[in-house]
Amino acid sequence: MTIADTPAPPYYAVIFTSTRTDGDNGYEQMADAMLDLATKQPGFLGFESARNEIGISVSYWDSPNSIAAWQQNSSHLVAQQRGRAEWYQSFKVRVCRVERDYAFQLRAEG
Repeated sequence: MTIADTPAPPYYAVIFTSTRTDGDNGYEQMADAMLDLATKQPGFLGFESARNEIGISVSYWDSPNSIAAWQQNSSHLVAQQRGRAEWYQSFKVRVCRVERDYAFQLRAEG
C-alpha cells in the first residue's frame, strides 16, 4: 500500500479507528471488496490503512455529500452491520476537512 495521492485542499478525510475481535471471520475478503467498491464511488480520492493493536483506515473524499453517499451504499451498509456483529470490539469514526497538506519523499540515489 502507498500513501494516497490527494488533490490540493480542501478535501475531506474519514478516519476509521478500530480494535478487532479474534479471528478473520471473512473480514479480509470484505475489506478488500469494500475498498474495491469505494474506489468506484463518485468523489473517492484515496485510501490509507495500517493495523497493529489498533487499526486506522483513512479514506479521502471530495465532499461531505460523497461521504454520505458512501455511508449509505447498500453493500457498505451490510459490511457495517457485519462489522458491529462479528469483526469489531470497538470503533470510532471521525470526519475531517483537510485544510492543508504537505509531503516529503526521499529521492533515490543514482
